[in-house]
Amino acid sequence: MRIVDLFDGKKNRLSFEVFPPKRGMPLEESKEIIKEMAALNPDFISVTYGALGNNSDNNVLVAKEVSDNGILPLAHMTCINSTKDKVEKELEILKANGIKNILALRGDRPKDGSEVKSDFTYASDLIEFIKKKGDFCVGGACYPEGHPESLGVEKDIDNLKKKVDAGCDFFVTQMFFDNNILYNFMYRLLRAKIDIPVLAGIMPVTNNRQIKGIIEISRTMLPAKFKAIVEKFGDNEKAMTQAGIVYALGQIIDLIANGFNYIHLYTLNKSSIAKAITEALSDII
Repeated sequence: MRIVDLFDGKKNRLSFEVFPPKRGMPLEESKEIIKEMAALNPDFISVTYGALGNNSDNNVLVAKEVSDNGILPLAHMTCINSTKDKVEKELEILKANGIKNILALRGDRPKDGSEVKSDFTYASDLIEFIKKKGDFCVGGACYPEGHPESLGVEKDIDNLKKKVDAGCDFFVTQMFFDNNILYNFMYRLLRAKIDIPVLAGIMPVTNNRQIKGIIEISRTMLPAKFKAIVEKFGDNEKAMTQAGIVYALGQIIDLIANGFNYIHLYTLNKSSIAKAITEALSDII
Protein backbone atom coordinates (compact mmCIF):
# COMPACT_ATOMS: atom_id res chain seq x y z
CA MET A 1 0.00 0.00 0.00
CA ARG A 2 1.15 3.54 -0.75
CA ILE A 3 1.29 5.70 2.38
CA VAL A 4 -0.03 8.72 0.49
CA ASP A 5 -3.29 6.84 -0.07
CA LEU A 6 -3.92 6.98 3.69
CA PHE A 7 -4.32 10.74 3.54
CA ASP A 8 -7.86 11.22 2.30
CA GLY A 9 -8.75 13.96 4.78
CA LYS A 10 -11.53 11.85 6.26
CA LYS A 11 -9.67 10.06 9.05
CA ASN A 12 -7.08 11.01 11.63
CA ARG A 13 -3.76 9.20 11.17
CA LEU A 14 -1.06 8.42 13.72
CA SER A 15 2.38 7.08 12.83
CA PHE A 16 5.62 6.41 14.71
CA GLU A 17 9.32 6.81 13.95
CA VAL A 18 11.94 4.36 15.23
CA PHE A 19 15.65 3.96 14.63
CA PRO A 20 17.55 0.70 14.02
CA PRO A 21 20.43 -0.50 16.22
CA LYS A 22 23.91 0.70 15.37
CA ARG A 23 25.70 -1.17 12.65
CA GLY A 24 26.97 -4.54 13.89
CA MET A 25 24.63 -4.59 16.90
CA PRO A 26 22.00 -7.32 17.33
CA LEU A 27 18.39 -6.71 16.27
CA GLU A 28 16.70 -8.42 19.23
CA GLU A 29 15.91 -5.22 21.14
CA SER A 30 14.59 -3.54 17.99
CA LYS A 31 12.39 -6.53 17.26
CA GLU A 32 10.81 -6.27 20.71
CA ILE A 33 10.27 -2.51 20.31
CA ILE A 34 8.64 -3.04 16.91
CA LYS A 35 6.41 -5.77 18.33
CA GLU A 36 5.26 -3.49 21.15
CA MET A 37 4.62 -0.56 18.83
CA ALA A 38 2.87 -2.69 16.22
CA ALA A 39 0.42 -3.79 18.93
CA LEU A 40 -0.69 -0.14 19.14
CA ASN A 41 -1.82 -0.37 15.49
CA PRO A 42 -0.27 2.81 14.05
CA ASP A 43 -0.98 3.62 10.42
CA PHE A 44 2.71 3.15 9.61
CA ILE A 45 6.15 3.10 11.23
CA SER A 46 9.12 4.89 9.71
CA VAL A 47 12.67 3.60 10.19
CA THR A 48 15.60 6.02 10.20
CA TYR A 49 18.73 5.53 8.13
CA GLY A 50 21.50 6.23 10.63
CA ALA A 51 24.12 8.96 10.75
CA LEU A 52 25.90 9.59 7.43
CA GLY A 53 23.75 6.95 5.75
CA ASN A 54 25.93 4.17 7.12
CA ASN A 55 23.24 1.94 8.60
CA SER A 56 21.24 0.99 5.52
CA ASP A 57 21.47 -2.76 6.20
CA ASN A 58 19.76 -2.49 9.58
CA ASN A 59 17.32 0.03 8.13
CA VAL A 60 16.03 -2.60 5.73
CA LEU A 61 15.99 -5.35 8.36
CA VAL A 62 13.99 -3.24 10.81
CA ALA A 63 11.63 -2.05 8.06
CA LYS A 64 11.05 -5.71 7.13
CA GLU A 65 10.38 -6.46 10.81
CA VAL A 66 7.73 -3.71 10.80
CA SER A 67 6.10 -5.33 7.78
CA ASP A 68 6.27 -8.79 9.36
CA ASN A 69 4.32 -7.40 12.32
CA GLY A 70 1.51 -6.29 10.02
CA ILE A 71 2.35 -2.56 9.93
CA LEU A 72 3.20 -0.51 6.85
CA PRO A 73 6.92 0.45 6.89
CA LEU A 74 8.45 3.70 5.68
CA ALA A 75 12.18 3.31 5.01
CA HIS A 76 14.42 6.37 5.21
CA MET A 77 17.09 7.10 2.60
CA THR A 78 19.59 9.97 2.54
CA CYS A 79 21.77 11.76 0.01
CA ILE A 80 24.81 11.67 2.28
CA ASN A 81 27.31 9.00 1.14
CA SER A 82 24.83 7.80 -1.50
CA THR A 83 25.91 7.09 -5.06
CA LYS A 84 23.45 6.26 -7.81
CA ASP A 85 24.67 2.66 -7.84
CA LYS A 86 24.24 2.34 -4.08
CA VAL A 87 20.72 3.79 -4.13
CA GLU A 88 19.72 1.60 -7.06
CA LYS A 89 20.88 -1.53 -5.23
CA GLU A 90 19.06 -0.48 -2.06
CA LEU A 91 15.87 0.17 -4.02
CA GLU A 92 16.08 -3.35 -5.43
CA ILE A 93 16.46 -4.76 -1.91
CA LEU A 94 13.51 -2.73 -0.65
CA LYS A 95 11.41 -3.82 -3.61
CA ALA A 96 12.35 -7.48 -3.04
CA ASN A 97 11.13 -7.13 0.55
CA GLY A 98 7.84 -5.55 -0.50
CA ILE A 99 8.79 -2.10 0.82
CA LYS A 100 7.58 0.64 -1.51
CA ASN A 101 7.40 3.66 0.80
CA ILE A 102 10.51 5.81 1.25
CA LEU A 103 11.30 9.03 3.10
CA ALA A 104 14.00 10.74 1.03
CA LEU A 105 16.21 13.17 2.96
CA ARG A 106 19.39 15.10 2.39
CA GLY A 107 20.79 13.90 5.70
CA ASP A 108 23.08 15.59 8.20
CA ARG A 109 26.54 16.57 7.04
CA PRO A 110 29.51 15.50 9.23
CA LYS A 111 29.96 17.85 12.18
CA ASP A 112 33.70 18.02 11.53
CA GLY A 113 33.10 19.44 8.06
CA SER A 114 34.73 16.48 6.30
CA GLU A 115 33.75 15.69 2.72
CA VAL A 116 31.24 12.97 1.91
CA LYS A 117 30.81 11.15 -1.36
CA SER A 118 27.40 11.57 -2.96
CA ASP A 119 25.80 11.74 -6.39
CA PHE A 120 22.90 13.71 -4.87
CA THR A 121 23.25 17.29 -3.64
CA TYR A 122 19.68 17.88 -2.51
CA ALA A 123 16.77 15.72 -1.36
CA SER A 124 14.88 16.75 -4.50
CA ASP A 125 17.63 15.08 -6.58
CA LEU A 126 17.20 11.85 -4.62
CA ILE A 127 13.40 12.00 -4.86
CA GLU A 128 13.54 12.40 -8.62
CA PHE A 129 15.97 9.49 -8.97
CA ILE A 130 13.84 7.15 -6.81
CA LYS A 131 10.69 8.06 -8.73
CA LYS A 132 12.35 7.09 -12.01
CA LYS A 133 13.39 3.69 -10.64
CA GLY A 134 10.00 2.21 -9.79
CA ASP A 135 6.55 2.66 -8.36
CA PHE A 136 7.69 4.04 -5.00
CA CYS A 137 5.72 6.39 -2.78
CA VAL A 138 8.22 9.02 -1.65
CA GLY A 139 7.93 11.47 1.22
CA GLY A 140 10.15 14.40 2.12
CA ALA A 141 11.01 16.55 5.11
CA CYS A 142 9.84 20.11 5.73
CA TYR A 143 10.79 22.66 8.37
CA PRO A 144 8.03 24.91 9.75
CA GLU A 145 10.63 27.16 11.38
CA GLY A 146 12.98 27.03 8.42
CA HIS A 147 15.85 24.64 7.72
CA PRO A 148 18.82 25.22 10.08
CA GLU A 149 20.94 26.08 7.01
CA SER A 150 18.20 28.06 5.30
CA LEU A 151 18.86 31.32 3.46
CA GLY A 152 15.35 32.48 4.31
CA VAL A 153 11.71 31.43 4.52
CA GLU A 154 11.00 32.05 0.83
CA LYS A 155 14.05 30.01 -0.19
CA ASP A 156 12.75 27.17 1.97
CA ILE A 157 9.41 27.27 0.17
CA ASP A 158 11.20 27.25 -3.20
CA ASN A 159 13.08 24.12 -2.14
CA LEU A 160 9.82 22.43 -1.12
CA LYS A 161 8.41 23.26 -4.56
CA LYS A 162 11.43 21.52 -6.09
CA LYS A 163 10.67 18.42 -4.03
CA VAL A 164 7.05 18.43 -5.17
CA ASP A 165 8.09 18.93 -8.80
CA ALA A 166 10.49 15.99 -8.39
CA GLY A 167 7.58 13.76 -7.36
CA CYS A 168 7.36 14.07 -3.57
CA ASP A 169 4.03 12.60 -2.40
CA PHE A 170 3.86 13.97 1.16
CA PHE A 171 5.84 15.91 3.75
CA VAL A 172 6.75 15.14 7.37
CA THR A 173 7.63 18.16 9.49
CA GLN A 174 10.60 18.61 11.76
CA MET A 175 9.54 18.66 15.41
CA PHE A 176 8.05 21.87 16.79
CA PHE A 177 6.65 22.89 20.16
CA ASP A 178 4.38 25.78 19.25
CA ASN A 179 1.44 24.87 17.02
CA ASN A 180 1.10 28.43 15.76
CA ILE A 181 4.41 27.91 13.96
CA LEU A 182 2.87 25.03 12.01
CA TYR A 183 -0.33 26.92 11.24
CA ASN A 184 1.66 29.85 9.85
CA PHE A 185 3.78 27.46 7.84
CA MET A 186 0.67 25.85 6.33
CA TYR A 187 -0.55 29.28 5.19
CA ARG A 188 2.79 29.82 3.44
CA LEU A 189 2.40 26.47 1.67
CA LEU A 190 -1.12 27.43 0.65
CA ARG A 191 0.07 30.71 -0.84
CA ALA A 192 2.74 28.81 -2.75
CA LYS A 193 0.09 26.37 -4.03
CA ILE A 194 1.79 23.39 -2.40
CA ASP A 195 -1.06 21.07 -1.53
CA ILE A 196 0.40 17.61 -0.85
CA PRO A 197 -0.37 16.06 2.58
CA VAL A 198 1.69 17.27 5.55
CA LEU A 199 2.27 15.20 8.70
CA ALA A 200 2.94 17.09 11.92
CA GLY A 201 6.07 15.76 13.63
CA ILE A 202 5.59 15.70 17.42
CA MET A 203 8.28 14.70 19.91
CA PRO A 204 7.36 14.01 23.56
CA VAL A 205 10.38 15.37 25.48
CA THR A 206 11.18 13.33 28.57
CA ASN A 207 14.59 14.58 29.76
CA ASN A 208 17.00 17.51 29.66
CA ARG A 209 19.43 15.72 27.34
CA GLN A 210 16.81 15.53 24.62
CA ILE A 211 16.18 19.27 24.85
CA LYS A 212 19.86 20.10 24.36
CA GLY A 213 20.00 17.78 21.35
CA ILE A 214 16.83 19.24 19.85
CA ILE A 215 18.14 22.79 20.06
CA GLU A 216 21.50 21.79 18.60
CA ILE A 217 20.06 19.84 15.66
CA SER A 218 16.89 21.70 14.71
CA ARG A 219 17.26 25.10 16.42
CA THR A 220 13.55 24.94 17.12
CA MET A 221 11.94 27.62 19.26
CA LEU A 222 10.90 26.58 22.75
CA PRO A 223 7.81 28.54 23.89
CA ALA A 224 7.71 30.03 27.38
CA LYS A 225 5.18 27.50 28.69
CA PHE A 226 7.41 24.63 27.56
CA LYS A 227 10.48 26.22 29.13
CA ALA A 228 8.54 26.54 32.40
CA ILE A 229 7.78 22.81 32.32
CA VAL A 230 11.44 21.97 31.77
CA GLU A 231 12.57 24.33 34.52
CA LYS A 232 10.09 22.81 36.97
CA PHE A 233 10.44 19.10 36.14
CA GLY A 234 13.65 18.74 34.12
CA ASP A 235 15.69 17.28 36.99
CA ASN A 236 13.04 14.68 37.85
CA GLU A 237 13.00 12.06 35.08
CA LYS A 238 9.63 10.52 35.99
CA ALA A 239 7.94 13.89 36.38
CA MET A 240 9.49 15.19 33.14
CA THR A 241 8.30 12.10 31.31
CA GLN A 242 4.73 12.68 32.49
CA ALA A 243 4.91 16.39 31.70
CA GLY A 244 6.43 15.74 28.26
CA ILE A 245 3.67 13.29 27.38
CA VAL A 246 0.96 15.70 28.56
CA TYR A 247 2.51 18.57 26.58
CA ALA A 248 2.68 16.44 23.41
CA LEU A 249 -0.93 15.36 23.93
CA GLY A 250 -1.97 18.99 24.21
CA GLN A 251 -0.28 19.76 20.91
CA ILE A 252 -1.90 16.79 19.18
CA ILE A 253 -5.39 17.52 20.49
CA ASP A 254 -5.09 21.17 19.44
CA LEU A 255 -3.92 20.14 15.96
CA ILE A 256 -6.79 17.71 15.46
CA ALA A 257 -9.34 20.18 16.84
CA ASN A 258 -8.12 22.64 14.20
CA GLY A 259 -8.50 20.16 11.36
CA PHE A 260 -4.93 18.86 11.17
CA ASN A 261 -5.44 15.14 10.69
CA TYR A 262 -1.98 13.58 10.36
CA ILE A 263 0.37 13.14 13.33
CA HIS A 264 3.83 11.59 13.20
CA LEU A 265 5.31 10.73 16.60
CA TYR A 266 9.09 10.82 17.12
CA THR A 267 9.24 8.04 19.72
CA LEU A 268 13.03 7.69 20.19
CA ASN A 269 12.28 3.94 20.42
CA LYS A 270 10.30 4.39 23.65
CA SER A 271 7.31 2.13 23.14
CA SER A 272 5.95 3.01 26.60
CA ILE A 273 5.59 6.65 25.54
CA ALA A 274 3.97 5.67 22.24
CA LYS A 275 1.55 3.52 24.22
CA ALA A 276 0.69 6.26 26.71
CA ILE A 277 -0.10 8.72 23.92
CA THR A 278 -2.01 6.22 21.80
CA GLU A 279 -4.18 5.15 24.72
CA ALA A 280 -4.86 8.77 25.74
CA LEU A 281 -6.06 9.45 22.18
CA SER A 282 -8.10 6.26 21.82
CA ASP A 283 -11.40 8.06 21.16
CA ILE A 284 -9.80 10.92 19.21
CA ILE A 285 -7.69 9.04 16.66
